[in-house]
Amino acid sequence: MGDRTHRVGSADTALLIGANDVTNLASKTEKASPIYNMLMLDVEKARQVFVAQRSMASGYAGVDNPLFYMDQTMTLLSDAKKMCDGIVKAMGD
Repeated sequence: MGDRTHRVGSADTALLIGANDVTNLASKTEKASPIYNMLMLDVEKARQVFVAQRSMASGYAGVDNPLFYMDQTMTLLSDAKKMCDGIVKAMGD
């Protein structure tokens, strides 16, 4: 079946917007998980990960995401559009 992940390991920063289930590390390690072996983005390999979410609730699959608790991950609880607009403004458009 080949490699079922997309590598972002060379990235300095990954910005995730509402991508809970497709970045969930449980898909790689938890055989009993309903998302086990599902296609995932390897965002945990980026140096810094920013996750924009409205809350810390689990994704559609209902599985807690260990990515949120990693040292390089910062979770930004906000409306994603407002948060992204703020980031662009802070960067000087």
